[in-house]
Amino acid sequence: MTWTPIHAEIHRTIRARHLFARNQKLLVAVSGGQDSLCLIKLLLDLQPKWEWSLAIAHCDHCWREDSQANAHHVENLAQNWHTPFYLETVTNPVKNEASARNWRYQALTKIAEVYNYQYIVTGHTASDRAETLLYNLMRGTGADGLQALTWQRPLNENIILVRPLLELTRSQTEQFCQEFNLSIWEDSTNQNLQYGRNRIRQELIPYLKENFNPQVESNLAQTAELLQAEVEYLEQTAHQLRLEASAKGENDILQLNRRILKRVPLALQRRVMRQVLQEILYVAPNFEHIEKLRVLITAPNRSQTDPFPGGVIAQVQGDWIFIT
Repeated sequence: MTWTPIHAEIHRTIRARHLFARNQKLLVAVSGGQDSLCLIKLLLDLQPKWEWSLAIAHCDHCWREDSQANAHHVENLAQNWHTPFYLETVTNPVKNEASARNWRYQALTKIAEVYNYQYIVTGHTASDRAETLLYNLMRGTGADGLQALTWQRPLNENIILVRPLLELTRSQTEQFCQEFNLSIWEDSTNQNLQYGRNRIRQELIPYLKENFNPQVESNLAQTAELLQAEVEYLEQTAHQLRLEASAKGENDILQLNRRILKRVPLALQRRVMRQVLQEILYVAPNFEHIEKLRVLITAPNRSQTDPFPGGVIAQVQGDWIFIT
């Protein structure tokens, strides 16, 4: 096996960030594109050092006429590498990116549960991280959206999603695949500019590289990395504050102590209110929902909100906000 600087970098990253332990079962999502082929090749090469049990999973969205051939291509790669292969094919194809992503993670989780894999591993890169930061920034978001694509996150109680390639750019994965003559399956949908992410990848990033900073992908990914640590700290602090400020009244009505919340900075007030709303609303709370609840911290007695989605109302009674 040829040991490259990228092998060494990923080996160090896995160890330093505690992404996997030895002797774990890893289910690797492989589309056939350059990033996922780089990922599976690296993990197969590192397998003797870590003694992992590896398998390949492919999700067929049935978006393209060649999607079945794409699946067979990945299956053949798995056979050549003597690696277990699992295929999930969508029954009701969706054209929406978000819906397709949700189905894909559900399909991968299902495979992992059935065959007892502790980790699902994807080939997201620093380029993906930069594109996600820009995409969410233009849609409107806070620090949480800008730090999206974290190194790992739980999918359920037993399965963790891991992204070991977040320090590599797409140009690096392409060079790696060329060096090892990996057979990349070109996905034609990646060239379709009707998708916002493709316009960012094909038009915006190249423009920023040429006119502002050739290292824009790595720098934006580094920004996301810095924000991730700050978001984790703020979320943990807000969680502790919420526990301190919360109480349950009659009929399990949630109460929030305004005296406690008045003492803390605005950023923590907003995070506490978002955490509260995430528990009681059936939709993800937006900025307007959070602010509508937050202003009650300093509002006059008996102030109340108009209904939140689902009919929940918050009302001020003395030192407390009652949410019913």
